[in-house]
Amino acid sequence: MNPKKNNNTFLSYFVCLFLLLEVGLGQNQISEIKVGVVLDLNTTFSKICLTSINLALSDFYKDHPNYRTRLALHVRDSMKDTVQASAAALDLIQNEQVSAIIGPIDSMQAKFMIKLANKTQVPTISFSATSPLLTSIKSDYFVRGTIDDSYQVKAIAAIFESFGWRSVVAIYVDNELGEGIMPYLFDALQDVQVDRSVIPSEANDDQILKELYKLMTRQTRVFVVHMASRLASRIFEKATEIGMMEEGYVWLMTNGMTHMMRHIHHGRSLNTIDGVLGVRSHVPKSKGLEDFRLRWKRNFKKENPWLRDDLSIFGLWAYDSTTALAMAVEKTNISSFPYNNASGSSNNMTDLGTLHVSRYGPSLLEALSEIRFNGLAGRFNLIDRQLESPKFEIINFVGNEERIVGFWTPSNGLVNVNSNKTTSFTGERFGPLIWPGKSTIVPKGWEIPTNGKKIKVGVPVKKGFFNFVEVITDPITNITTPKGYAIDIFEAALKKLPYSVIPQYYRFESPDDDYDDLVYKVDNGTLDAVVGDVTITAYRSLYADFTLPYTESGVSMMVPVRDNENKNTWVFLKPWGLDLWVTTACFFVLIGFVVWLFEHRVNTDFRGPPHHQIGTSFWFSFSTMVFAHREKVVSNLARFVVVVWCFVVLVLTQSYTANLTSFLTVQRFQPAAINVKDLIKNGDYVGYQHGAFVKDFLIKEGFNVSKLKPFGSSEECHALLSNGSISAAFDEVAYLRAILSQYCSKYAIVEPTFKTAGFGFAFPRNSPLTGDVSKAILNVTQGDEMQHIENKWFMKQNDCPDPKTALSSNRLSLRSFWGLFLIAGIASFLALLIFVFLFLYENRHTLCDDSEDSIWRKLTSLFRNFDEKDIKSHTFKSSAVHHVSSPMTQYIPSPSTLQIAPRPHSPSQDRAFELRRVSFTPNEERLTTQTIHFEDEESDIECVVEQ
Repeated sequence: MNPKKNNNTFLSYFVCLFLLLEVGLGQNQISEIKVGVVLDLNTTFSKICLTSINLALSDFYKDHPNYRTRLALHVRDSMKDTVQASAAALDLIQNEQVSAIIGPIDSMQAKFMIKLANKTQVPTISFSATSPLLTSIKSDYFVRGTIDDSYQVKAIAAIFESFGWRSVVAIYVDNELGEGIMPYLFDALQDVQVDRSVIPSEANDDQILKELYKLMTRQTRVFVVHMASRLASRIFEKATEIGMMEEGYVWLMTNGMTHMMRHIHHGRSLNTIDGVLGVRSHVPKSKGLEDFRLRWKRNFKKENPWLRDDLSIFGLWAYDSTTALAMAVEKTNISSFPYNNASGSSNNMTDLGTLHVSRYGPSLLEALSEIRFNGLAGRFNLIDRQLESPKFEIINFVGNEERIVGFWTPSNGLVNVNSNKTTSFTGERFGPLIWPGKSTIVPKGWEIPTNGKKIKVGVPVKKGFFNFVEVITDPITNITTPKGYAIDIFEAALKKLPYSVIPQYYRFESPDDDYDDLVYKVDNGTLDAVVGDVTITAYRSLYADFTLPYTESGVSMMVPVRDNENKNTWVFLKPWGLDLWVTTACFFVLIGFVVWLFEHRVNTDFRGPPHHQIGTSFWFSFSTMVFAHREKVVSNLARFVVVVWCFVVLVLTQSYTANLTSFLTVQRFQPAAINVKDLIKNGDYVGYQHGAFVKDFLIKEGFNVSKLKPFGSSEECHALLSNGSISAAFDEVAYLRAILSQYCSKYAIVEPTFKTAGFGFAFPRNSPLTGDVSKAILNVTQGDEMQHIENKWFMKQNDCPDPKTALSSNRLSLRSFWGLFLIAGIASFLALLIFVFLFLYENRHTLCDDSEDSIWRKLTSLFRNFDEKDIKSHTFKSSAVHHVSSPMTQYIPSPSTLQIAPRPHSPSQDRAFELRRVSFTPNEERLTTQTIHFEDEESDIECVVEQ
């Protein structure tokens, strides 16, 4: 064997073996990825979270040993300082060139780190920075692995809606953590009055007590606390000391505090928060979570043997966030993540100006956004780089127990913990809630302060109308004492309240008598209420809540009245308007003509010379007005028309009589003007109360500004009206009633009345006193006390007319009776149609005659036939015997007369018959009737013979 050949073969085998080993080692090579961690290492909170982070990596790679990447943690201490946290992050990016950063622990430290991450494209994932303010920082490289504080505000709002609380004080810390949630809380509680109470993050006990004592003086007894759990624990301790954890108070904690309160107390009693409600994110129970708790306790005790604490929700979020980061790094399949060159210019010598940019930051961020898994704290699902909103639990702290009393979900709202059905805590519950003071009664959310503090009531200083409100100030003691109608109503209402309210009055004087500034003082907290003749308007209701009005509402017009007692010459014409008079007269003529038309051929009362027929027709028609007509109506059509017309006349006469009575007995005084449009059209001057909103109202109605004159009191208004400076005065009805109580015989309120809300008392928005005082006002106004107050301040003169008398134009017009005239017209028209049809049918041979007569001749013949008697009518048949005595009556012998009349066979024949007088001598006491028939058979003669 050739030794040289053997050596070459051996060398070839060695090279192949070496290459195979290299390939195998390359396939099993594990890439170490640097990840920075920024925590406050000297705090228990950070130690808890760091233990969770280490366990997350240990568990993850134990379950996935074949993964080719491993996260190498580089931990930095932020030393509880925002600047130091930023310096630590800068060190990790510049010197360690980490691919991602986990942390920091709070929102204040995260603010600068987010901007730094965005500049270097290094993803920063925080498991404890919950402030919504961080979302406003436009950064694609900030990932929130915890719950945004804004997610819980809807759950808080649902609790308020369920219990009906109308006001709340939000107690929060003055940093990014506390301020971030406030805009979202205000939006969620739109129907609730939200006041603020800011606590400094480094507040001492005296500062806390000072703020709590200030809160005790308020009416609100509902508090929402949002701050770091340690600071909140001190607040609850001080609140317990001064009695703010007693019955009637409501305390509600936000998510982070609810989770952390037990950890702050380190297993000690939770008596300081007994009865407190809390909102916290739901953590589903699982076997994996229980196993993790055991392993976490062993590791934490091993690493920190001197500490005793439990795993918190933030430790679970740290675990899930670290797991998600490890999954995302593996998913990118990149062996290393080198940085690009500096992002700044070469002549910038500062560290910030020479920052490197991560080459694979965008890929890692994209992979992280796609991670989905069921973590220990719940479902890990990032939406817009934020953990999705979870289900929230409603917690009731009772002793050392944390009772879950309900759930809130984005889709279903509040649900009962037992039935999982939408519910209200004030309805069916699985058990009673325990409130502060171990009370089971739901607090109403407010109370009048019991520490002797009086409510500050603003009272306007007026220049007139002192019967409404008058302010008297003692020059020596400077004590303000108001009096008047409004003050008496207010104090009477306060006495009706189920609790004691002591008003302390403060005078308010405005140069232009504008009450808007007074209402503003209620809005800004200077005053607790405003009492006086304050009109409720839509604009003022934006700044304060008003009670129900305690006066008659509306703006009306007051005008002088003149006595027209001796000016009633033509008063009988006033009950009806001109249109009604004319229409009635026309219908009298129409009915007379229609009745004449129907009766002319069959009724002798409507025959005779033309002037006699015209007079009879008019006499008959107008006599129906008093139902005095003597003429008999024999035609059925005429009877139908007359019956309908008599009904119309009955209604008209009764209405006329009633209205005339009203004019003669009630309207002794006549207003000088009764129409707003006439005042505007004539350019008359009108008055209004100085400083009132009525001026704007009049301008809106169309009055010229130059035609408006102000007055400040009832005396000034009387002077302007008396000397003719103004034709009318416009003001609210309550003021006009006050003027009438002094000058009732000189003026009158006339229609129309424009709608307004009236006078009310102003309170801060959502103040509980608003509703209670409104109910009390109803009790006062509906009782006898209201009448006593009105008589006290608005005593009427003895010679005053009834104020309920309506001095307005109340003539009856055609509009009131057009339906009656329509019925009468239709009845007459239908009867006329029937008559014409029957007459034409009866005389059809005249119209249809084949003779060569002209149309005019035929019409003339028709009119001639109409003018003749209808001999066929039963009225003429029954009246053929004139002056006939009874057969049993002794007849006095005397010559008798026989009258013979022709009976034509056809109405068209025009024959003249001679009447012959024949004398008879009666020989028997009876009558005989004979019919003589002529030989030409053209006529018969019927005669009645007295024998």
